[in-house]
Amino acid sequence: MTEPLPDLLIAPVVRAALAEDLGRAGDVTSQACVPADARFRAAFAARQPGVIAGLACARLAIAELDPTASFEIHVEDGSRVDANTVLATVEANARALLSAERVGLNLLGRLSGVATLTRAYVDAVAGTRVVIVDTRKTTPGLRALEKYAVRCGGGVNHRFGLDDAILIKDNHIAACGSVGEAVRRAKAAAGHLTKVEVEVDGLDQLEDALTYGPDVVMLDNFSLEDLAEAVRRTAGRAVLEASGGVNLTTVRAIAQTGVDVISVGALTHSASVLDIGLDAA
Repeated sequence: MTEPLPDLLIAPVVRAALAEDLGRAGDVTSQACVPADARFRAAFAARQPGVIAGLACARLAIAELDPTASFEIHVEDGSRVDANTVLATVEANARALLSAERVGLNLLGRLSGVATLTRAYVDAVAGTRVVIVDTRKTTPGLRALEKYAVRCGGGVNHRFGLDDAILIKDNHIAACGSVGEAVRRAKAAAGHLTKVEVEVDGLDQLEDALTYGPDVVMLDNFSLEDLAEAVRRTAGRAVLEASGGVNLTTVRAIAQTGVDVISVGALTHSASVLDIGLDAA
């Protein structure tokens, strides 16, 4: 199972979401209809098959409004589940539970959707040596959670932000004048723990980049034939990452060219929410 995120990273997201939903007056529906001291027991259940991620978000949303709530998890993050699987049961103050319900479900469904889509890509390349990785195309404010969900689905994280690796893109190259000059400058500036990756859009740029020894080369929108040729020419001198034109129909053929990594922005920017409900138990 995937190592869980610490509550310290999740709690600020949950609090912001609750504040957005509760607004200036709180849950006026629950205040009007539900006695202040009423208790409520309910179950989170998957309404379709998928891979689960984000149960801690639901737990923290409820605990934020009722610290005495009990939250029993039945399925760990990273697990594949069938439709109608009970994921967790909760017993809490009724007003608190009803007020936290949507925030918990929004985050749990979103992250489970990311994990489910990631698992589909990982399954599609099973038997090859390629690694499926995400990108920075994440929902603002949710990056740590969405990248956690990718791990729950069996994927691997690319860089988390602009500060943890050097990734030279086409506009950096345009500003520097050439691929080689951009890599040369990056290698000169990088600390001993900082990886340098460069994006290239053709075999000529690949040759120029390899002269300066990047750690990783991103092959952007290469044809299958050019991907295979890039693998041959590189001969292990750098990690090769394929990017662009990747979907569930094309990903296996891309993997079979021999590249090391396939980055897929869709894991986070196009994942559908997994349908999860909360019902009285």
